Amino acid sequence: MSEWQLTETFRSTAGDVRWDRLGHPGRPPVVLLHGTPFSSYVWRAVARSLARRHQVYVWDMPGYGASEKSAGQDVSLAAQGRVFTELLAHWGLEEPLVVAHDFGGAVSLRAHLLHGARYRALALVDPVALAPWGSPFFRLVGEHSEVFEQLPPALHHALVREYVTSASSPGLHPAVLDRLVEPWLGELGQPAFYRQIAQADQRYTDEVQDRYGEIGVPTLVCWGHDDTWIPVAKGQELAARIPGARFEPIAGAGHLVQEDAPAELTAALLDFLPRG
Repeated sequence: MSEWQLTETFRSTAGDVRWDRLGHPGRPPVVLLHGTPFSSYVWRAVARSLARRHQVYVWDMPGYGASEKSAGQDVSLAAQGRVFTELLAHWGLEEPLVVAHDFGGAVSLRAHLLHGARYRALALVDPVALAPWGSPFFRLVGEHSEVFEQLPPALHHALVREYVTSASSPGLHPAVLDRLVEPWLGELGQPAFYRQIAQADQRYTDEVQDRYGEIGVPTLVCWGHDDTWIPVAKGQELAARIPGARFEPIAGAGHLVQEDAPAELTAALLDFLPRG
């Protein structure tokens, strides 16, 4: 399985953030945001394809992937929206193209609507954006995170594998599944997994969802047609709320579109994103 390493570190207000960039400087910048419980790793195929025309920025949010995980860490949508704004300033990107998946969709929307982050265009892929959200399992863990944190490691490992597997419609390659689960294991990873669910409060999207009509940049809403985490009808509703937004379902893909249909998703993004 191809390697994926983030070589740079940014000290954000919510902890150290690991990040990297692909492609040649001077090309139009694209920033990719991952969802939960994932990391920039899910973007690897799409990022390498986009890097043929763009300079692509990837990062792991605080509390995720290779970035800092610590007790008491604020990994809420509010914190991630602020961190993304800090990162854009650190990178010197005044108006990048933004592609955001799941929880990252809410992060990009909050940064734009609440923190003044400006985008040249915005592509949202199965984003967390409209209430209600969160599967029954997600809500159960959120309400009892202190109990789940005490699971024996083997049971926790099995639970995370089953949960991550459910994000895919056709199923994940075993090596990919191992890589997606690995950051959530061990003394740092297990509490971090339950921490990010416990802090996933719907009020952070409630604060912005009535403002989607204010979005004035070109917007694409892509959705895995077979998404069981957030139904495709939510994607159609979101696109209808954003002026001029284009809606594009991806056949045969579940919630984790980057793994289920990377070629189809990349084609949709390349068709949408400005080249010059």
